[in-house]
Amino acid sequence: QVQLVESGGGLVQAGGSLRLSCAASGLPFSNYGMGWFRQAPGKEREFVAAISLTGSTYYADSVKDRFTISRDNAKNTVYLQMNSLKPEDTAVYYCAARWRSWSRSGNDYNYWGQGTQVTVSS
Repeated sequence: QVQLVESGGGLVQAGGSLRLSCAASGLPFSNYGMGWFRQAPGKEREFVAAISLTGSTYYADSVKDRFTISRDNAKNTVYLQMNSLKPEDTAVYYCAARWRSWSRSGNDYNYWGQGTQVTVSS
C-alpha cells in the first residue's frame, strides 16, 4: 500500500521559513519523480516544484529563488524548503509521485499525500 505523508506545515510570519517533508512508503521511491503542489481556498491546485529521478529540479515562477526541492532516496523522503514566505503562499501543500518522470500537471501523478497546511501571516 502506497503512502505519502506530508509534515512540517504550520503558521509562520511573512518573511519566515518552513521545511516540508514528504515520507513515502510502499513504492520504489528512487523510481519516482516527486512533485509539490498547493491549493489555496477557492483556488485551483497549482504546481509548486518537482524533482526528477536524477535530481533535476523545476519550479513555478512564483516560488523560484525562494523555495528549494530536494530528495533523499535513502530515507524515501522529499523536502520543500520554503524561505521568504509571503501571505500568498498560504495553502494546503501536497506531495505527489509520478512513475519515472515528473510533470507540472497534477493529473500526471500516480500517488498523492493528504496535504499539510501552511499559513503565512502578514
